[in-house]
Amino acid sequence: MKLQAELNRIRNAQSNIYNNITRKDIIRQAVDLKEAMAVQSGALSTWTPPESTGRSPLDTLVVRRPESEGFIDWNSPNNLPLDPESFDMLLEDAIACLKTKDRLYFTDRVVGADPSYALPVRTITDRALTCLFTKNMFRRVPENIKSSVLADKEFTLIVLPYDKLDRVKYNGRLRNLPTGLTSDMVIAMDFVRKAGLVYGSAYCGSAKKLMFTVMNYYLPFENILPLHCSANEGKNGDVTLFLGLSGTGKTTLSADPSRALIGDDEHGWSENGIANFEYGCYAKLINLDPQKEPEIYKAVFHKREYLDHGAIIENCMTYPDGRVDLNDDRLTQNSRVSYPLSFLSNIKESARGGHPKTIIFLTADANGVLPPVSRLNPEQAMLWFLMGYTSKLAGTETGIVSPVSTFSRFFGQPFMPKKPGYYSDLLGMKMKQHNTRVFLINTGWSGGPYGEGKRIDILVTRAMIDAAIEGKLDDVEYLENKMFHVSVPKQCPGVPADILMPENTWKNKDAFAERAKKLAAEFSGNFDKSYGNAGFDHSIISQCPGK
Repeated sequence: MKLQAELNRIRNAQSNIYNNITRKDIIRQAVDLKEAMAVQSGALSTWTPPESTGRSPLDTLVVRRPESEGFIDWNSPNNLPLDPESFDMLLEDAIACLKTKDRLYFTDRVVGADPSYALPVRTITDRALTCLFTKNMFRRVPENIKSSVLADKEFTLIVLPYDKLDRVKYNGRLRNLPTGLTSDMVIAMDFVRKAGLVYGSAYCGSAKKLMFTVMNYYLPFENILPLHCSANEGKNGDVTLFLGLSGTGKTTLSADPSRALIGDDEHGWSENGIANFEYGCYAKLINLDPQKEPEIYKAVFHKREYLDHGAIIENCMTYPDGRVDLNDDRLTQNSRVSYPLSFLSNIKESARGGHPKTIIFLTADANGVLPPVSRLNPEQAMLWFLMGYTSKLAGTETGIVSPVSTFSRFFGQPFMPKKPGYYSDLLGMKMKQHNTRVFLINTGWSGGPYGEGKRIDILVTRAMIDAAIEGKLDDVEYLENKMFHVSVPKQCPGVPADILMPENTWKNKDAFAERAKKLAAEFSGNFDKSYGNAGFDHSIISQCPGK
């Protein structure tokens, strides 16, 4: 089946085809069709079925074709293969489904603020709200799109959020659920055919993360490093990147009133510098505190006529009178909101900046053994980039009674499909080329593990980040932490000296040594499991804790 020819026939033959309609018209249709309701601020609120309150990693598949399979790390637990025949069947079913719809929306946008590598993406969906989401999250097509190195990679994304697959037809082709039934949803991407499909998942983030994964596959071929990070810029044009998993403070710490936000989630680092992939933000809403995160709160709840608002509140408890309860988690802990970056007050409109002067790796070490701030040389940075470490806390998941170490390569494992060397080599090369300094900041515990010690105060963390960005840690004296292979400053402006060496904060030094040794062994074991046969140079391997 020739996908584009089929879609063009649909676009030309069916009535009620909406091609790149205005934002106001999309919002009006979303409300009129009862896909969402306007809340008191003018934002739109919507709810999804229980299976669509978050991503579905086990239903997210990559088509395994001879042209692409050699570049993909099939040892990564998130790279689940789908055979080409099954993908062709899925596309045929999607086309047949599109032909039954009363209305269809086509949007033409791009992913990437730098026109030299912006990726054109055409989205086809039967839902006005999905169309609005693409307006919020994907960018306008630049006039010089033909000059993009990805211009010939124009990607087609079909989103059918509320239709379900025939379980019997796909038995043996898609995963089996614990009930014994075959899954009736799929999020699939084919890098060779340049096509993606979201079928049966109404979670808006499925479409966003699919396109992020696509960019993460294409860009390293162009010597561009894709990063799951936030980025901001100082008044002098100095750019800082923040990489960290959920719970480490990435969004909060990058929101600095003295620095303009370039973007909060996905970026590329090219020879031109840093550029945001997105046009908007997709932020968590649960327990959002207007005092601690005023920018996000204002973006969602500033008062505006609903046709001019268009923030999408997803799975947050909303009452008939339009009130929203941000603390009610009965629908999900993963309530979300999508809004354009322009809803924030301190942003860089171009969403682009120079080469990063500073990179911050964030980790929330619940063991209480990592230094609160340490400096990494290029080989150490490549190692910590590969590991992407943080801790899950007791009580956050059933069965977790003590901190559990979590390793997510490149601080975004589910979205990094290629073999690991493509990403780590680019980081090391660009660090050296642009003399970028990298710091590891522990936003976790000090004085003992979770339950005994205390979490490092956010004001102290901000002081360490400010010192790193402002160059105040460039010329201080450092001590080597031989267990974790990092350099620890002996002093840091605004930070009590006694907490810089974590062992000094523990009353029981033997307990500290035991805990540190255990964590280092977890690093070593995870590295061997994930990268034992990856062929990394000894200069990188030797920087792994426990080695």
